[in-house]
Amino acid sequence: MKLSDFDFDLPEHLIAQRPAPQRDQSRLMIVRRSSGEIEHRVFHELPEILGALDFLVLNNTRVIPARLRASRPGRKESIEVLLLQQIEDGLWRALVRPGTKAGQGMTLEMGGLEALVEDILPDGSRVLRFGDPARVAKSIENFGRPPLPPYIRRSKDSDFSEDRERYQTIYAKHAGSVAAPTAGLHFTPEVMQRLARRGVGMCEILLHVGYGTFKPIRCEEIDRHRMDPEYFEVSAEAAGCIAQYKLSGRRLVAVGSTVTRVLEHLGDKGWEPGRAVSGYCDLFIRPGHTFRMVEALLTNFHLPRSTLFILVCAFAGRELMLESYRRAIEERYRFFSYGDCMLIL
Repeated sequence: MKLSDFDFDLPEHLIAQRPAPQRDQSRLMIVRRSSGEIEHRVFHELPEILGALDFLVLNNTRVIPARLRASRPGRKESIEVLLLQQIEDGLWRALVRPGTKAGQGMTLEMGGLEALVEDILPDGSRVLRFGDPARVAKSIENFGRPPLPPYIRRSKDSDFSEDRERYQTIYAKHAGSVAAPTAGLHFTPEVMQRLARRGVGMCEILLHVGYGTFKPIRCEEIDRHRMDPEYFEVSAEAAGCIAQYKLSGRRLVAVGSTVTRVLEHLGDKGWEPGRAVSGYCDLFIRPGHTFRMVEALLTNFHLPRSTLFILVCAFAGRELMLESYRRAIEERYRFFSYGDCMLIL
């Protein structure tokens, strides 16, 4: 299929720049694949929509405040560093802008730390070696800013206290992501308690979201696109829950594209639910994919021509998704990371 098949016009004013006043006040579009029916609800009504025959799988990754301001020693300048991946203790892959100020062998100062630009990789990212590995994690937490996607605009002097809280799920546990699993941002403790009282099962898996989630598709033939590998874990406890729920005939509701990609990656590999597993996932889900694990999907509204929009088209059908997005624009839903969400049943 062509990339142009997954394009649509989105008014810029519908790109959410701030989260809803309360997490569960986001709007929720219900899309039923069998009938094409579209319904407009609010997220706090989710426990009224799901029931004892459903179970949720959530991604408990934690976003690190991966954006840092840097400068070269003795200079007053602003260099932006986005940490992408920890290679080993004290060694990170990062994007640095402007790159002309971060040549190989140069030293950068940030948050009381010094880092040597040890290498420049073919994609332009840098390998940074920090001089005091033991202090890196604490310094990132103290001085880093949330790695908001580029379509959320903030000035360099913005107060990021709201973003530190809201660009993180309430069940985040394991630090390692440079983007939030945004479908989970709408949950509150009260919503989760009401879901549990309704008999809705829940379990958590892990996928550390990498910078590749923002990487645009640059080829018109989408089959040529390759996803960046991202680390995942399914614990023995989560694997056992998934096996138990599946055997009892419950419907698996994936909370977000990250959960969908992990579970479908495992389904393609012949994974038997019940067995703990970890590794790297680089599955690009596109039309023609056979869904073996996921039966319903909670997800935000995504960018046109993106791997995420292509994924929901694969799950629900391209024509139904284009119509759903047309209706969302008509009804002035808020789009992307801080926006509203959709439950595809």
